[in-house]
Amino acid sequence: MEPDRRRSPRYPFTASVEMRQGTSADKITASVSELSMNGCYVQTLYPFPEGTTLSVKVFTPTEFFEGQASVIYTLDNEGMGLMFKETKPYYLMVLRKWLLAAMMAKKETAG
Repeated sequence: MEPDRRRSPRYPFTASVEMRQGTSADKITASVSELSMNGCYVQTLYPFPEGTTLSVKVFTPTEFFEGQASVIYTLDNEGMGLMFKETKPYYLMVLRKWLLAAMMAKKETAG
């Protein structure tokens, strides 16, 4: 079994995501199912190829996160792992807030 190479823990998280490749006006929407400080897992039947750079917006009912991400792996007809990069400080605070809530929810269900 391959060791887990993630730099930070990943937590269950439910949100919608809009993704755009480069300067394209076309946006693709999908669902986020896991979140970490460094990236997320997107459930989609049509993942982008590994190495693709995307502009992403992740939405919850009350807030959103915006930044650049790279596709670091894909699972055919299932989804893809994204690694965040070039994130503005405000959106890092949003991400930390979401992760704290997800971590607390995971602790409550575990114990």
